[in-house]
Amino acid sequence: MNLNTNEFPAPLAEQAGLAWTRSLERASDAEADALREALADDALSAQAARALACSPFIAGLARRKPALLLDLLSSGDLQRQMPGQEFREQLAARLGEEGVELGVVLRQYRQRHMLRIIWRDFCRLADTLETVRDTSLLAEACIAEALKVTQAALEQRFGRPLGKRSGQPQQLIVLAMGKLGAGELNVSSDVDLIFAFPEAGSTDSEKRPISNEEFFTKVGQGVIAALDQVTPEGFVFRVDMRLRPYGESGALVHNFTALEEYYQDQGRDWERYALIKANPVTGDATRAQELMHSLRPFIYRRYVDFGVIESLRSMKQMITAEVRRRGLQDNVKLGHGGIREIEFIAQCFQLIRGGRDLGLQQRALLTVLEECVALGCLPRQAVDELRAAYLFLRDSEHAIQGYDDKQTQELPSDPIARMAMAMVMGFANWEQYGQALQAHRDNVSRHFSGLIAPPEDENDDSSAADDAFLWGADIEPEALSRLGYADAAACTERLSALHDSNRVVALQTEGRERLNQFMPQLLRACAETDYPDLALERVLPLVVAVVRRSAYLVLLLENPPALAELAMLCGASPWIAEQMSRHPVLLDELLDRASLYHPPDKQELRSLLTQQVARLATDDLEAQMYALRYFKAAQVLRVAASEVAGRLPVMKVSDNLTWIAEVILEQVLAVAWADLIHKYGEPKRESDGYGFAVFAYGKLGGLELGYGSDLDLVFVSDGARQGSTDGDRALDNTVFYTRLGQRMIHILETRMALGQLYEVDMRLRPDGDSGMLVPTLDGFARYQQGDAWTWEHQAVVRARLVAGDVDVAARFEDIRREVLCLPRDLDELRAEVVKMRQRMRDHLLPSETDGRFHLKQGRGGIVDIEFMVQFAVLAWAHEHPELTRWSDNVRILETLDQEGLLPAGEAQALTDAYLEYRGIAHQLALQQEPGEVDASLFSVQRERVMQRWQEMFPGLEPAP
Repeated sequence: MNLNTNEFPAPLAEQAGLAWTRSLERASDAEADALREALADDALSAQAARALACSPFIAGLARRKPALLLDLLSSGDLQRQMPGQEFREQLAARLGEEGVELGVVLRQYRQRHMLRIIWRDFCRLADTLETVRDTSLLAEACIAEALKVTQAALEQRFGRPLGKRSGQPQQLIVLAMGKLGAGELNVSSDVDLIFAFPEAGSTDSEKRPISNEEFFTKVGQGVIAALDQVTPEGFVFRVDMRLRPYGESGALVHNFTALEEYYQDQGRDWERYALIKANPVTGDATRAQELMHSLRPFIYRRYVDFGVIESLRSMKQMITAEVRRRGLQDNVKLGHGGIREIEFIAQCFQLIRGGRDLGLQQRALLTVLEECVALGCLPRQAVDELRAAYLFLRDSEHAIQGYDDKQTQELPSDPIARMAMAMVMGFANWEQYGQALQAHRDNVSRHFSGLIAPPEDENDDSSAADDAFLWGADIEPEALSRLGYADAAACTERLSALHDSNRVVALQTEGRERLNQFMPQLLRACAETDYPDLALERVLPLVVAVVRRSAYLVLLLENPPALAELAMLCGASPWIAEQMSRHPVLLDELLDRASLYHPPDKQELRSLLTQQVARLATDDLEAQMYALRYFKAAQVLRVAASEVAGRLPVMKVSDNLTWIAEVILEQVLAVAWADLIHKYGEPKRESDGYGFAVFAYGKLGGLELGYGSDLDLVFVSDGARQGSTDGDRALDNTVFYTRLGQRMIHILETRMALGQLYEVDMRLRPDGDSGMLVPTLDGFARYQQGDAWTWEHQAVVRARLVAGDVDVAARFEDIRREVLCLPRDLDELRAEVVKMRQRMRDHLLPSETDGRFHLKQGRGGIVDIEFMVQFAVLAWAHEHPELTRWSDNVRILETLDQEGLLPAGEAQALTDAYLEYRGIAHQLALQQEPGEVDASLFSVQRERVMQRWQEMFPGLEPAP
C-alpha cells in the first residue's frame, strides 16, 4: 500500500513516499508485510505520512531500522500516553538482560522513545506538556540507570563509599538543572547537571580504598560517557556540567557541605537564577531533600528580595544585547519575544518574591505564571498571552528540532523544512505561520520590555545637585528648608547622627551606595507630607533597622509610590511607623496601593490565608506559625492604613480586626489539630467535627477588637470523655483536648521574629485559672447555672463561637440562652452590677486630672455603656429572649430599642456616644497616645450616658 499524501505539498509527499519505500526495501519480507498490514488502518496511515513527510529524523530511523518502526506500530505505544514510572521500568528490564552493553542499550532506547515522542507530537496525539514531560522522563530514566550500572561496576573495584560521619553507604545525587529540572526538556536538548554526594569519607575496600570524592568523580565521568559519547548508534543526551561550582575549572563532584559553603560564600545571582529549577533525579530521597533544604536559603531570600533587581536588570540587558549582537531574530528561544524572555519573566518574580510567597518556589514555568496571577504580580491577560506564546513557541521548537534531531532553535531557511514546519504547526503555508509567530513574539516582547524597566530619573538637575547637601558629610539646613522642613536644624542633627553612626560607618560599599541613593529620595518623600519633620523623625528608625539589609532600600528606590506611601503613613501614625520599623518585611505591602487601602472581608481573608498555608508542609509547625504572623501583621497594616486615610469608619475597623482574629483562630485550631492527630491519632467523638470549639468573650466576642487587644477565649469540648485517640501513641480524650487547647495557646503566644499572634486570656472559663482548660459542655452548663457569679453572666452576654465544631457551638448557644434568660431579682442584679463597676473603676481607672476624660473607664464612658447593656440583657431576657441573639453592644442596643425597653431615642444616643468614643480611642491608639481626651470634648455625650445610668441604677450610682 502507498501512503495517502494527496493533500501534501509535492516535496513533502515525495519525502514521505521515498522514506516509506526504502523502509520496506530494508525490511525482511515478513516485516514488510507486517508494516503494510499495520498501515492498512487509515488513522495510522495518515500519521505515518505526516511523520515521515515532516521529520527526516523519523524517516531516517524508519529506513535504517524498519523493525523499530514495526515494533512501535504493533505495540500500540504510538497511540498511548505512557505512565511516568514505565520509562525507567522498561529501561531497567532491558539492562537486566544477559550480555547487554550499557551504551548500546541506552542509545537504542533513546531512539525508540524519541521516534515515539516526535511522532506523537507531530501528529498532535500529544500536547506540548506531554511532549516535554516524556522527554524529561526519558532523560531521567537514562541518567538514573546509567548511574546505577556505573556505580555498581565501580563498587566491584573500589568498594562502597561510606560517609565519614554517619558510616552509611553514599549515593550520587544528580541535580537536573534548567528545562530538565523543571520537567520541560525539549526533544533535542542537552541536559544541564550538577553532581553531589552527602558526605566526605572513603570506600570500604580493603585492597583499593579511595576517597568518596574520587569515587564519585569516576562515577560522574562514567555517567557522562554513557550519555554523551557519540557512537555508531549516536548519543543519548549531550551533558553540560558548566553550571557546577567554579564552572569548567571546578571539581566534577562536591559533597553537601562544600556545595553549601560555596553558594553561601561565593554564589552569584545568576547561580540563584539557575538553581530555581534544580531538581534531584537520583539518590536517596531523604538525602536529596536535605540537599535542597540546604540550598533553599541561597536561592530564596526570606524577605521580598528587591536587592536582586540590579542583577536581574543586568541579565535582561545582556539578553537584549546578545540578541542584537548575534542576530538572533530567527531564534524562537533566544530572539526577541522568545522562550527565554518568558522564562526570565517568571524567574524574576521567583527570585524577588519566592522567599516569602512559597507558591513561587516551583519549577514548572506555567505553574509559576499562574501563581503570579494569584499573587497579583501579573494581570490575568498578561499570563494568558504569555502562556499561549509559550506553548506556541515550544511547539515551534519541537517542530524545528524534531525535523532532523538537531539541537537548534533557529527557524529553517530551507523551503522544504519550512513547509514541514508549517504543516506540523497547523498552517497552510509558511507565511501564515510567520504571522502567528510574530503576534506571539510581539506579546512576549511587550511584557518583557515592561519588566524591571530602568529606574526613572525623576530629579531635575537642580534637585540632583541638592543631594550632596541633603545627605552626607556636609548636610546643609538650608537645603532642608527649601524642601519645606520647619525645623531644619533639628532634622540636620538627626541626619548627621545617622550618617556618623557605627551602623552606617561599618557598611560595605554596596550598602553605602544604596543608602546614599536612598536618603535624598526619602527626604523628598517626607517633604511631600503634611508634616515633613514628623514624618522624617518617625521613618528614620526604620532606616536604622534596615540599613544593613539594603534590599529593603532598593525595594523603595525601585518603587517611588511605595516610598511616598511609607512617608505618608508614618507621618500620620507613629503606631504604623513602629510596626514598619519592627517588621520591615511589611514594606512589601506598600507595593500594591489598591489592596493596601481595601482590607478584604472575612471570606476573602479566609481564602487568602488558606492559599498561603496550603503551600506549607502540614508538619512544619514553625513555618505555619511564621505564615500566620506575617498574615496578621500585613492585614492589620491594611486596616490601619485605611483608617488613617479615612476610608474605614470605626465599626468597619473593628469588624476587620475581628475578622482577622477569627480566620487566624480557625487556622490555629486546624494546625494544632493536625499536629496532635499526627502524633496521637484522632479522639473518638460524637460527631464528624472537632468535638471542640473556641468561644470569644470580651472585645472579640463583641466584635470590637482594637489594634493591641488580647483575646478572651474559652475552650469547650463536646463531652466525649470516654475512650482515647486511635493512634499508636493513644491519649485519653480528656488529655487530648487539653493538649489541643495548650497547643493553640502556644501557637498564638510564642514570640517569633514577627512577635506574637495574640496575647490570650483564659480566665473567663469556669472556675477561672483553677478550672479545667477545656471543660465539657455539661460542665460549662453546670457551672453557669449553679456557681457562676453575676459578672461571669455579664461576660457570657458577649460570648460567641469563633472557631471549631458547629454542633458544639449550637449546644453552647442553647446553654448561653438558658443562662441569660434566667429570671433574676432586679434589685440584687443592680447592686451586683454597680458593685462590679465600682471595683473596676477603683482598679483600672487611671487617676484622672482635672479636665480630662478617660474614654474607657471614666464616668459616662465606654464601660458604663457596656455595663448598662449587660444589665439590660440579664434583667429582661427572660421576657425578651431576642436580647440574647447578639453579642455586640450596638445590635443589643438596637434590640432594646425595638423591644421598647428604653425610652425613645435613648438607645440611639448610647450607640452614638459608644461609637464616637471608640472612634477616638482607635485614633489615639494609632497615635500611641493614652486613651483620654479633654473632658469638654464629650461633655454632652457623657452627661447623657450618666443620666441613663442614674435612671437604670437609681440610688446606686458609684461615687465619682
